[in-house]
Amino acid sequence: IKQKRQMFLIQYSLEMKRNEIQRLEMLAAREEARLDRAEESLEKDVALFDEFLRENDRSSVQAMRTAEKETKAKIEKVCEIRDLTTQIMNIKSEISKFEDTLQHYKVYKDFLYKLSPKEWFEEQEKKQALKKAKETAEAPKETNLPSTTGNKGTGSRNKTVSPWAKEGQTSRKAPKLLQGTRLGPTLSSSSSLQPSSQFSVPSGLESKGSSFLLGQEDPDSDSEELELYFTEPQQLLEVFNQLEEQNLSLIQNTQEMEETLEELNFTLKNTQIRMDREVNQLKQWISTMMMSIAKEEETAAELELKSRVFHFGEYHGAQQDKLLESLNCKVLDVYRHCIGTQQEANLGTVQMLTVIEHQLDELLESLERVPQSKIEQAEKAKEKERRIRLREEKAMIQKQLQEERLQRARARAQAEIKKKKGRKLVCRSQPPILKTKMAPSHTLMDKDKEEQLFFFT
Repeated sequence: IKQKRQMFLIQYSLEMKRNEIQRLEMLAAREEARLDRAEESLEKDVALFDEFLRENDRSSVQAMRTAEKETKAKIEKVCEIRDLTTQIMNIKSEISKFEDTLQHYKVYKDFLYKLSPKEWFEEQEKKQALKKAKETAEAPKETNLPSTTGNKGTGSRNKTVSPWAKEGQTSRKAPKLLQGTRLGPTLSSSSSLQPSSQFSVPSGLESKGSSFLLGQEDPDSDSEELELYFTEPQQLLEVFNQLEEQNLSLIQNTQEMEETLEELNFTLKNTQIRMDREVNQLKQWISTMMMSIAKEEETAAELELKSRVFHFGEYHGAQQDKLLESLNCKVLDVYRHCIGTQQEANLGTVQMLTVIEHQLDELLESLERVPQSKIEQAEKAKEKERRIRLREEKAMIQKQLQEERLQRARARAQAEIKKKKGRKLVCRSQPPILKTKMAPSHTLMDKDKEEQLFFFT
């Protein structure tokens, strides 16, 4: 039984393996078929892709060709546009030039009309009035003429009238061209001269010419343009010379008037300055005189008071006058040393003392501003000068004493010798004098003398 079971199991396993092998073979066959189909589809896709690439290359080549054609056409169009724009700009520049020349010609024409005389304007106005009267008289006659009917008649009339109209237009244009040809040399000659703005045109002519030009520029008026008054350049030159002479005379007159005006202004300023200076001087003199009057009144009152006081007491007039004179001399000496003789103008003693005091205050103020080093240097220099001066004075005194001694010795030598006879007289001795010490007063006096010598020498 075991063997049968084993055989059964072996057979069963073999059958299962065979079934599995068959199943795997079927799967392999299916996969091979699927792979074959995939290869076929890949080949088809490759062929389609190659065809797509070929078509893409063909389309890209065509697109490049079309792009080149379009770029060439665009470049040609751009060149044409550039040429056209240059032509347009040239035409515009020519038009602007022609407009500028036209404006210049109009300005010259207006200027020539303004320069033309009044008589010519009056004649032209009369001619225009006569022409207008004739036209108004001929207008009703033309309206009364019989009008022909019919289209053919009208057509033939139009056909026949057109050459006459053309001739009329050409005849109307002819005087304009003649005027242009006449204006040419006159404008060239006037342009070579000075500008028209420098000449002064009379106001009457200007108003007359402007009214006449307004009448000409009226678009409703069918009258032809008038010829210019100036037909030769010499006429313009004569007018320009006259206007130039007038302008020169006016300029000369204005310059003379300006010079006279400047001179008058200068003299006026000088006189005003001189008068102001004199007024200020007079005011200063008045103020100084008032101050001196007040001072003199004060001094008079003081003197009156002193005279009253001296009248009641003991008063020695001669001694007081001498003292005042000596004081005045000393103050005058100090004043001359301190200030000088230039500002001396018969001043009194009190006034000189006030001036000296004022000068001393100024010197003290300036001394405060001077640095200490300079003050010390000045003091040293003054001390040195004082010592030298004292030494010289001592030398002079010694020299004088020596000379006096020599003179006495000479006189003693030359005098007669007197022999003394008898007994010598013996004088009684005087008691010794008690001397008191005055050291502080001497020191103070010495200091005062030193200060006087330092500051006033």
